[in-house]
Amino acid sequence: MRYFFDGKIEKLNNIYSIRIPFNVWEVCKQRDVIQAEIFLDNKLIQCELLPEEKGNYTIHLQDEDVSHVDTSQVHKILLHVSGSLIQMNQNSPYSVDNPVRKIDGITPILQPADGLCGQTCVAMLANVTIAEVISVMGCEEWQATMGMMISALNYYGIDHSDVIMYTEGQETTLPKCCIMMEKMGRYCHYLLHYDGKFYDPNLKVMESYDMSQLLGYLEVKVD
Repeated sequence: MRYFFDGKIEKLNNIYSIRIPFNVWEVCKQRDVIQAEIFLDNKLIQCELLPEEKGNYTIHLQDEDVSHVDTSQVHKILLHVSGSLIQMNQNSPYSVDNPVRKIDGITPILQPADGLCGQTCVAMLANVTIAEVISVMGCEEWQATMGMMISALNYYGIDHSDVIMYTEGQETTLPKCCIMMEKMGRYCHYLLHYDGKFYDPNLKVMESYDMSQLLGYLEVKVD
């Protein structure tokens, strides 16, 4: 999986680093030091992700990695972590060529309990029950992560981008359909955007959304 975000190169004790704006544990199998690669100003760089605390990581770089860039500026970062997507150990009857359904609209579903927003978003996309999604994802309240949701999309044959876009409250133009993430305390809250409307598992349908609350999104591909 790949992750796209704006990053600032910082130097501390002669070490260059870039803060990762999301919880790495939510989408990666690995903990401790993680091997990865980034594109920085069109240069491919092999690097290490070093843990700080509770899933927060920084990208550590060498002097030669940043010799071609202006370290005083914010840069577009494309991060690739090999094998980071959590896989489902289930045989699926669906595929991208044979999805659970063609997404041409969203039927609103409200989550029956707090902490089921991720499962509810998948249920709305697949047009199935939340109970079925909980079974497919193998997680209940407060346990859904973006990695698990992506694996569930794969199970249902729902095509999606292979890049998670992290906007961190900046103004952005959303694709026609996407899963949105907003920060809510220790957790992320998930909701859907489809064709100009916002489907919040807590609030049903909204005509507008405050983009300053948006952490990032994953595009779901529709016609």
